[in-house]
Amino acid sequence: MRSRSFIAVLLFGALVLAFSKGPVDRRDDPALREGDILFQRTGGAQGKAVRLATGSPWTHVGILFKDGDVWMVYEAIGPVIATPLSEWVDHGTDGHFTVKRWKEAGDRLDAPGTERLRKATEAFLGLPYDLQFGWSDARIYCSELVWKAYERGLGVELCAPKPMREHDLGDPIVQRTMKERYGNTPPLDELMIAPGALFDCPMLVTVLKK
Repeated sequence: MRSRSFIAVLLFGALVLAFSKGPVDRRDDPALREGDILFQRTGGAQGKAVRLATGSPWTHVGILFKDGDVWMVYEAIGPVIATPLSEWVDHGTDGHFTVKRWKEAGDRLDAPGTERLRKATEAFLGLPYDLQFGWSDARIYCSELVWKAYERGLGVELCAPKPMREHDLGDPIVQRTMKERYGNTPPLDELMIAPGALFDCPMLVTVLKK
């Protein structure tokens, strides 16, 4: 009886510890791995314009690496920075996010592959945010960061960038945003990659939803 009581106490303690971590503290979540791509919905005028222009609810994206025992999301949100996952989650609408993974991660994201991907991502740290969504490296926006990290670190093009003109630009909110940023001459042939395009990429699979 004493042995059973001791085991019961241990199990109860384990359950308490597991639930005390909270629903968004994913530092030890076995579902995560370095190189995963995280998507979230954000508010604000830009978030709304992106949703309307792309037809996707996803407006922000980052790439995941581990710093010691803490998961960090590398993101372009001002300058390119690394944000603790728990903090990154709080920036999204209602704390919701989805994690996707490259289908070949199991074979190609070994230690050397992961290190190449990390170095390609870190090369963009500190660069300013690109409000005009250009394709040069002078300034970087969120989905451009993820796309270029995979392309330069692993030689993988997750999906094809497409010109601005191929997005839905007719909504008044989108038109107003474009006017503010480009004046009367928007670069309609500029290649772009949207968070929604990455989310729909057939080379990625969903591994976690919150």
